[in-house]
Amino acid sequence: MNILVSGSIAYDSVMDFPDQFKNHILPDKIHSLNVSFLVDGLKLNYGGTAGNIAYSLKLLGEEPRIISTAGCDFDRYKIWMDKNGIDHSGIRVIKEEFTALAHIITDQGDNQITAFYPGAMKYSCGEVEQGWLRDSFAIVSPGYQGDMVKFYKTYQKNKTPYIFDPGQQITSLSEEQLKEGIEGAKVFISNDYELSLVMKKTNWSEKDILEKSEILVTTLGEKGSIIRTEKEKLEIPPARPEKVKDPTGAGDAYRSGFIKGLINKWPLKKTGLLASVVSAYAVETYGTQNHTFNWEDIQERYKNNFGEEI
Repeated sequence: MNILVSGSIAYDSVMDFPDQFKNHILPDKIHSLNVSFLVDGLKLNYGGTAGNIAYSLKLLGEEPRIISTAGCDFDRYKIWMDKNGIDHSGIRVIKEEFTALAHIITDQGDNQITAFYPGAMKYSCGEVEQGWLRDSFAIVSPGYQGDMVKFYKTYQKNKTPYIFDPGQQITSLSEEQLKEGIEGAKVFISNDYELSLVMKKTNWSEKDILEKSEILVTTLGEKGSIIRTEKEKLEIPPARPEKVKDPTGAGDAYRSGFIKGLINKWPLKKTGLLASVVSAYAVETYGTQNHTFNWEDIQERYKNNFGEEI
């Protein structure tokens, strides 16, 4: 099956703040915020929503195809993709721009402050090749706004099942675009805060969303996730990480596991539990594409966490 992963390709500059932001931000002075955080370390990692999702899908034995844009500094990332066997033939290189860059500061409470430079993400990556749409499953994750709209319309027209994952682009997409993306999606996925933003912007309830989309998935960080359909509500517990080093990218890893379960036609509970296991690996390393596992590892951790065979 062709797994089409659209979204961003980015370099992540990840920094750790050895305290909590709340101890250095005065609520009554928030209107004139001027604060500096002295960080412990700095690492430049490969990231972006499309890159992260494709990376974990590859570890799960799938062959994802990334549809995105990158800049004149893409060569290093391209070498990384080649090393990991990830198809980058759908990435358009914008030679006049740099690849998108995210500066991420994480505090001891796993809160994050991010500054994002879109770079090449300000440009369209073009059309989805018709040949890719045969026997395919897709995810529309945060990327260039125009492409997100174009892709969900393409998938709707071609009856390609897709996950709509607007994430960081919720504020950029219009009310109409959010509603269009949700309507016809097999899955609408977000974290709990993003879901609140979408409901406020669309004036839709969870019930309204489920009348338009088959499955509603809400991730809750360390508390797990909730999977809803019109008939059931499943509370999915988190898988226990061996250690927590960096929560960045856990949501993208969750999406990879969820896609794996869906294309295998597994029950939703089992699909959600697999997604929890995959996300646990992501928080155990710094960066969003530095974790590793094989299927035997997944089987063992699944059994250790949930007491049953996958």
